[in-house]
Amino acid sequence: MIVLYSGSTCPFSHQSRFLLCEKNIDFQIRDIAKLDADEVSIMNPSGESPILVERELLLYESNVIMEYLDERHPHPQLIPYKPQDKARFRLYLYNLELELYSQMHILESTAKGKQVNALKEKAREHIRDRLLALVPSIARKKYIVGDDFSILDIALAPLFWRLQKYNIRLPKDQYGMVLDKYAQRLFIRPSFLESLTHEERAMRL
Repeated sequence: MIVLYSGSTCPFSHQSRFLLCEKNIDFQIRDIAKLDADEVSIMNPSGESPILVERELLLYESNVIMEYLDERHPHPQLIPYKPQDKARFRLYLYNLELELYSQMHILESTAKGKQVNALKEKAREHIRDRLLALVPSIARKKYIVGDDFSILDIALAPLFWRLQKYNIRLPKDQYGMVLDKYAQRLFIRPSFLESLTHEERAMRL
């Protein structure tokens, strides 16, 4: 049995939960907030979620967890099979981490102060601009890589779900409409709805 140590509002835990539900994998969720810091640091030196445990295997970092699960449970396949396509896919995922996940970490910070507020505002602008830059690639596609749902979509869905929480407003123009329609395609997937915690559902009430 897979055990996922998950944060109830953590976007990176949300990615792992979404993938597990998409693949219909049996798993247990344990709230990482109920563990003390020492227990968490033993499993993950960074002290962050998600953490996946399957028998003697222990993994952390959402991208590592998602790639492992896709190879361990290949149906439906969410990462390309061919080496060249897989390499392009990994590069895309790396750029998402570099350009978007890093900004999400800033917005998830509980630190306060003028300098922190300035960093958060800059992060909001960066995320909005980066999302708008995706429009040409998804305007005529159902998902990021075409008509096939993939881990790239799973990686982006928790961010789109949290735009209101992050106080990021997309423009109400054609570009904004393309992104909104893409996000809605992700949100209506049964696996996405199943992956939501009570706290995450409350983010968009």
